[in-house]
Formats: sequence, structure tokens, C-alpha cells
Amino acid sequence: MTEQLPFLDEHRIVVPADAETTWRAVNQVVERFSGRLATGYAWAVGAADLKAAGPRPLAEGSTVPGFRVAAAEPPRLLALAGRHRFSEYRLTFRLEPGPEGQTLVRAESRARFPGVFGAGYRLLVIGSGGHVLGMRRMLGTIARLARN
Repeated sequence: MTEQLPFLDEHRIVVPADAETTWRAVNQVVERFSGRLATGYAWAVGAADLKAAGPRPLAEGSTVPGFRVAAAEPPRLLALAGRHRFSEYRLTFRLEPGPEGQTLVRAESRARFPGVFGAGYRLLVIGSGGHVLGMRRMLGTIARLARN
């Protein structure tokens, strides 16, 4: 479904924690997609996956509103894929051990926005800078949770 999606961007953060601890923080942040706001948004845009389901901790086939886990290789890789009326997308977290017990987290976004409504949605989400702000906040939360 999402293997050949166009590249959007990649965001990175160095987390002052080992890969196992950082992996747990990534999972915690992704599980937060299951809140009422995210669930309502997923419903409003007609997302394929509307609720949290499947194995926990997150594994291939698990879902959270708007996303399905396409691949999970603890503590290195978590790939989320999804689709709704206006877009097909993939968000991949890659964790790389760094010096002094730190972990580099890379979050790569890929997406396709078909048709006129897709183009409008892209302008709203990507063109407004909302996607960048959301990604920065998400990575900052991962770092904060891993530190604590």
C-alpha cells in the first residue's frame, strides 16, 4: 500500500537515553494517538483505522486511530501507515544508538495527496507548517519521556 509514497521530510532528535528506553517512549507517544481528539479527527477524515486494536506493545498489525503498524523491529524501527479520504501516508521512526548511551531518533514522513481535495488537504496540513510543528512536538515529547 505505502511502499512507494513520495518523500515529505525527515525530522531528527538526539535523545539522552538508550535505545530500549527511547523505544518505550516512541510507543507511549504513538499510543497517545488513541485519545478522543485523534479518534475524532480520524473519523472526520474517514481514516481506515479508527481505534486502537491489536497486540500491545505495538507490533505489526496493531492500530491506533489513523495508523496501522506496518513494521515493528524493537528497538530499531516502527513504521506506521494509514490512509483516509485525502491522503495515503507513512511515518517511520528509526532509532540508532549513539555515543554515551544516547539514541538518534529519525522520523521520516511520506505521503500522497490525490485529487483536488488531496491537494487542498496538503496545503492545509503541510503548507501551513502544521506538520512540521506536530513532528517537532512529537519528537520533543519522545525525548522528554525517555529522560524521565
